Amino acid sequence: MLSYLLRCIMFYVYILANRKNGTIYTGVTGHLPARIYAHREHAGSKFASRYRTLRLVCMQPFATALEAIEHEKRLKKWRREWKIRLIERENPEWRDLYDDLLK
Repeated sequence: MLSYLLRCIMFYVYILANRKNGTIYTGVTGHLPARIYAHREHAGSKFASRYRTLRLVCMQPFATALEAIEHEKRLKKWRREWKIRLIERENPEWRDLYDDLLK
């Protein structure tokens, strides 16, 4: 049973923004709704709290924590315009995707 549950767990690389084309924050988590909630309560990260990057604009699932962490590290090295292209490919309106997680 435990091995089945572990296979069902997903890890996410996510991007938060304060507005379209504004400040962006990249993170990784094993429980996306709880992590985004923490950001919104200003307990997620000092950077996200300071710059009010509270809008979930992109999320990418991964099967393992290692894959997610490696992808996040690569993504953090990307140029800003590449990150913006990724967001706009997945979410052209920069809509807050947080409510979609709760459905």
